Amino acid sequence: MDVSLLYEINGAARHAPAWLDRVVGFAGEYGILLALVLLVLWCWRGARRQDEATAVETCAGLVWAPLAAGLALLVNVPLREFVGRPRPFRQHEGLHVLDPGFGWGLGRTEFSFVSGHTTLAMALGVGLFVANRKYGLVGIGLAFAEGLCRVYMGIHYPTDVIGGLALGTAVVLMLAPLAMAVLTRMVRAVARSRRAGRLVRSKNPALPRPVGLPQAQTPPAHESDLAA
Repeated sequence: MDVSLLYEINGAARHAPAWLDRVVGFAGEYGILLALVLLVLWCWRGARRQDEATAVETCAGLVWAPLAAGLALLVNVPLREFVGRPRPFRQHEGLHVLDPGFGWGLGRTEFSFVSGHTTLAMALGVGLFVANRKYGLVGIGLAFAEGLCRVYMGIHYPTDVIGGLALGTAVVLMLAPLAMAVLTRMVRAVARSRRAGRLVRSKNPALPRPVGLPQAQTPPAHESDLAA
């Protein structure tokens, strides 16, 4: 079934116009990952306009997202060597392999399981979901699109993509409680700093309400009687 799905998905590239192959190749190599980074930055921009407590929690999640993605890639290094699964175009004939011509060279030299691009994309998406559910759902959708692009390009099996989705999700969620506890304290300290606080709080916070003049106090009833 794995090989059958590979041929079905990759077979679409054989009949697609050349411009579409170039678009998918760029998206699978760079474009979707760049979109995820921009999505994280856009979420951070909105988080700075929230109240301090919510902003601290959201920013802590946004810090955890790239950290978890990097950690997931590190976990994938020994996993790839242990499994040692060759790329599909090295074992099966008739695949239409899209040569990105740029990027990390992962499509030619390294092992296939698990997909590093998909792992990175899913870790960013789930990490973004920890910070903000609305943006996180968009990020997870982009991670699925990343995996589909990698199979379309002929450089990953569908199970490589499934493994990447699972690995990215597991690293983010399993370590999230401890990471968020530590990062929340750090971000809260940054928020209370005068100079670095703008990274968490809005640059132009709402001005405090003007304080009115003190009103004249009404003397107690017994003092009024004595004065009379």
